Amino acid sequence: MSAKTAARSAAKQPRPGPPAYAVIGLLVALLLLGTGAFLWLSGEAGGPVVGGPFALVDGNGHTVTDGDFRGKYLLVYFGYTYCPDVCPTTLNAVADALDRLGRKADRLQPLFITVDPRRDTPAVIKQYTASFTPRLLGLTGTATQIAAVAKEYRVYYAEHRTGPGPEDYSVDHSSILYLMGPDGRFIAPIRADGTGAEIAADISKLVS
Repeated sequence: MSAKTAARSAAKQPRPGPPAYAVIGLLVALLLLGTGAFLWLSGEAGGPVVGGPFALVDGNGHTVTDGDFRGKYLLVYFGYTYCPDVCPTTLNAVADALDRLGRKADRLQPLFITVDPRRDTPAVIKQYTASFTPRLLGLTGTATQIAAVAKEYRVYYAEHRTGPGPEDYSVDHSSILYLMGPDGRFIAPIRADGTGAEIAADISKLVS
């Protein structure tokens, strides 16, 4: 089975209920959409800023920084390639949204940043992101680099042991799409549980 088939099949598998990180992501997104949230997130009310400088590694092993994307909107999502359902479902929706956005999609660079750098090597993340859309850029790095960028974006993630082996673990994580402006400043959270049509509609309202 190809990586593309496996990823898309995983997205279609019925599940008994949402995992912890899906619930966390939804709750956080709802909080961000509350009164005054955008001011807090942008720092205009004296609160912490979402987003910031980073230096990570792409699927070809090249260093990528936030400055490389100045002049383009970013749609940033944190997850990992072993994620059983939420990540592939969200990335399938993002791929659909990009198709629906038409020419506006040319102004937008979607990023998938792993929260599992131990397993998500450059080669692994390159194959994974390519299974959804060639527009999606996967980024990884050292554990320290990932912790730093996750802190900047206020991302929750935590390893959850599932067995005695070194590879026996999953990663609980928040699930939010972050829309960043061409100047690198945070614009708005996009609900990651939306359909491709819903995500495209939300982005279209915010991307000029």
